[in-house]
Amino acid sequence: MLKFFITAIIIFPSACFCGKAQKNFSSIDSFRVHGDIKVTIDRPRNFSSQKETIVTFFALPNGSTTEQTMGRRMKEGDDWHFDIQHIRAQTSFIRKQLKKKNFIVIYLENNYKSWPSWKQKHPEFRDLIPHLVDSLSGLTATKNVSIYLNGHSGGGSFIFGYLAGVKDIPSSVKRISFLDSDYGYENSYCPEIISWLRQVKGSALNVFAYNDSVALYNGKPVVSDTGGTWYRSHLFLQDLQKEFSFSEFSGDSMIVYKTKDRRIQFYFKTNPEQKIFHTQQVELNGFIHSVLCGTKYESKKYRYYASRAYEGLIEQ
Repeated sequence: MLKFFITAIIIFPSACFCGKAQKNFSSIDSFRVHGDIKVTIDRPRNFSSQKETIVTFFALPNGSTTEQTMGRRMKEGDDWHFDIQHIRAQTSFIRKQLKKKNFIVIYLENNYKSWPSWKQKHPEFRDLIPHLVDSLSGLTATKNVSIYLNGHSGGGSFIFGYLAGVKDIPSSVKRISFLDSDYGYENSYCPEIISWLRQVKGSALNVFAYNDSVALYNGKPVVSDTGGTWYRSHLFLQDLQKEFSFSEFSGDSMIVYKTKDRRIQFYFKTNPEQKIFHTQQVELNGFIHSVLCGTKYESKKYRYYASRAYEGLIEQ
């Protein structure tokens, strides 16, 4: 099925990327593969085969549809999920900064609204996920393509599925970002990631987490002491600190660890009031920062975990 759709897109590019003109000047195409995966490609309408292309795979969080993940201007009766991520508006902001590059976002949704559940249904996920990423990134019609792997919540399970399926992370993968999504981190992933960071020029790793180990919902813990991203991200950091030197920065409610070259960055949101900040890490310019941090555009015209820098770009 995937091969069929790839052939259709290559033969009929104007038909597949001819979404209605939008305020953010993008064109959108959606199709299904493997029977239970919905692929939605958001491509800039001023796409040029002469430009460097960044293809960002955004694996959806648990419980959200692609439309909700994209976001829109809220109307009476709308589900609250439409106002918690705004990846499409954040994409528009990023494109304004990266004017000399094609910035493509590929949303990945599945029928179960959960990548951990999808992997349980597909024991062959170690073959399926890398093949899906390779095939879709090959649709850009440009030679200079960089792949970014990104995901929120359960979307991190998709990224770990990719890592489990490749012996070595390809040099085409330039950035991996976990937006409060590294629940599945285990020490076994670290050697592969370290090798990639050492060998691939321009590679970057970003991890975002909040102290969910103390978060309460209706007076009860949200996660176990070792089951949340706070614990897993610190474990991740400790493993990397054996190989890389980090500096620590603290300000307001954020603790940041980064290497001197800023290629590896960890953002920890403290939580003295025991609240839930799971989606705010994305909403408050989190996707923007996951793409731009460590570059010359970092914190230009926006701040991570501050007011929405993309407010005026939200679609109706």
